[in-house]
Amino acid sequence: MAGSLVKIDEEIVTSAVASVTLGGADWDSSYDVYMVKMNNILGSSNNTNLAYRVTESGTPNTTANYDWAFKELKTTTFSNRTGTNQNRAFFNQGTGNVANEDLNNGIFYIFNANNSSEYTFFTWETVFLHQTAVPYGAQGGNVFTQTSSVNGLQFFFDTGNIASGTFTLYGLKK
Repeated sequence: MAGSLVKIDEEIVTSAVASVTLGGADWDSSYDVYMVKMNNILGSSNNTNLAYRVTESGTPNTTANYDWAFKELKTTTFSNRTGTNQNRAFFNQGTGNVANEDLNNGIFYIFNANNSSEYTFFTWETVFLHQTAVPYGAQGGNVFTQTSSVNGLQFFFDTGNIASGTFTLYGLKK
């Protein structure tokens, strides 16, 4: 994949913000597949969930059109998490706010975003240390069950702010 990624947008959080939006005016609709790299994402609250919504014309879509499923991979247990008809999709559950312990890292792929006659699909992988310093990974997929053109993503924690981290959006060359 080296040389296949073209950077479109990047947001570096150095002080707390409610959310981060990638794309919008920077969205380049010439790609079929997009990738988001999340690096050292830290929340300001304990026991919170990293989530996202799609944006359409730069506005987050808050309708109940998000279905998601993922497998949690902890050193002590494995479990499945699912949600249908939600107003957001999750990457993981139960992250904290301790630097060097609860930093979220992950890769996120987006498919069909520019096709207004099909759903937009997502696959992703994340890793961090859980609140109790237990290594935690998750792998899953999401679908935005509305036919529309998506031109960005809004990332946020369901409680509190994003304290720090880097979000980078790439287009994948055809």
